[in-house]
Amino acid sequence: MEIPRLNTTAPVEVYEDPLEVMEEIDYLKKENSATILAHFYVDGDLQDIADFTGDSLKLARDATRVKTSTIVFCGVHFMGESAKILCPQKRVLMPDLLAGCSLADSCPADKLAAYQAELRSQGHDFQTVAYINTTAAVKALCDWIVTSGNAREIIDRVPANKEILFVPDQHLGRYLSTVTGRPMILWPGSCMVHEIFSIQDLLRARRRNPGSVVLAHPECPANILEVADVIGGTEKMRNYVASIAEPRTFLVATEANMIHPLKKLAPQHEYIPVPGIMASTGETCACNRCPHMARNTLQKVRDCLKYTRPEIVWQPYFAKAQEVLKRSLLE
Repeated sequence: MEIPRLNTTAPVEVYEDPLEVMEEIDYLKKENSATILAHFYVDGDLQDIADFTGDSLKLARDATRVKTSTIVFCGVHFMGESAKILCPQKRVLMPDLLAGCSLADSCPADKLAAYQAELRSQGHDFQTVAYINTTAAVKALCDWIVTSGNAREIIDRVPANKEILFVPDQHLGRYLSTVTGRPMILWPGSCMVHEIFSIQDLLRARRRNPGSVVLAHPECPANILEVADVIGGTEKMRNYVASIAEPRTFLVATEANMIHPLKKLAPQHEYIPVPGIMASTGETCACNRCPHMARNTLQKVRDCLKYTRPEIVWQPYFAKAQEVLKRSLLE
């Protein structure tokens, strides 16, 4: 007798008119008392329908100001967790729970706990500072949480007599150590998007665009940061392009969807994603897309509102993570 095979292929989304899906979302938002939050790294159409857009720091703070009973978070899993932790009374939905993060994956809670114990056994007296791109279980093991927007401020709050264990992004940690003068023990993690940047393509793009300005996220490797004109998180990038009235060309070294809010804020400029494969014209392709952020789609937003799932459910360790998140992001 032949045993039937299970269908393990992912369901294929059928094309639907985006405007019709947006209308459905607008109706379902009202029916479910929902507010949509969208990170700058999701597709532009999702940013356009969101009630709040921003980086991790802004969205964490925005979540605490939401008046509706439901939050739909267009981003990756750790962001939905943070929203639930900061707003435990809210129902937090995500379009796709499989939207993860390579940085969060690089630092599992059990391995961090073991490493902390090893360092203490060696006589290290330290505080653990975690980039927000970590799971709630990891946050529960840490003393401080930082984003690219508040990292320098938080590092200054770590007592001078304490060593710093920085997890999980080694590139951000190395950059922060340089700008703050604080030595750090670095966890060997990195972001899969910011790791792919090619210094050769960046230099070639700059030669072909004389007078261009290189914007780079501090998650980039050191060789990219060394040639950047402006280093900062997404809010710093937005503030910088908005401060320049004369049209310029910007080479953007972060997730390519960041160009959408930059264009909306300062449309007078030209924005070129870096790096990508250089075409014969000297243009780049937007190869630096986060596959996890790309799991967020209009259809999935509509469906999670329609069926009120998937949902971020409160976990016992969220309580300890709540304490450090509030102290680091809200105080």
